[in-house]
Amino acid sequence: MLDPDRTLALAYVPVRHREAVRALWTLDSALGAALTSGREPAIRQIKLVWWREALERLDTTPAPAEPVLQALEAHILPLAITGADLAGLEEGWRALLADRLDAAGLQLYAANRGARLFRLTTHILGGPEPEPRLGEGWALSDLARNLSDSGERNAALTAACERLHHYGAGPRPLTMLAKLARHDASGGLPFEAQGSPRRMAAMLVHRLTGR
Repeated sequence: MLDPDRTLALAYVPVRHREAVRALWTLDSALGAALTSGREPAIRQIKLVWWREALERLDTTPAPAEPVLQALEAHILPLAITGADLAGLEEGWRALLADRLDAAGLQLYAANRGARLFRLTTHILGGPEPEPRLGEGWALSDLARNLSDSGERNAALTAACERLHHYGAGPRPLTMLAKLARHDASGGLPFEAQGSPRRMAAMLVHRLTGR
């Protein structure tokens, strides 16, 4: 299931690309859920390994009876995106299994989850490849929403602000998400509720004006 912000952004994706983007973003959500569905780090790691191997097998065998994998097979693989490309997202999520998130861990997470996800989304939508900082900043801001350790949360927010202070163009659904992420990173606690009317209005304004 997608978070409210991405559900809103998906509404601005052209209809012809919507199911492919939905499948990609749902995979990302499924990988994140694998980190929250078990109390033991070893169990969470096993779940992530399962996803990585299942994604890599998409390049050689039909998808099993698993809805996320079947959607990827139907909507993503025909676009010249491989299972190995998708499996790279797991490396970003796996970085969060570290006992302590330092700057190197945050960068690994941001690059392999955020920048990769935005790059793959742009491949679907078409257009120039976005600057890595666009996806990295979004991912770091999104992570901060879910960190209970104040030191790690502040580090993620600081890193997000650095990346989102200035970034280039990208597909409008992605720059919408980056705009909201920049607001969250600069505003800090308490975080504005995702999907709120204010966020909906901000996304609409950005769609119309680019600001």
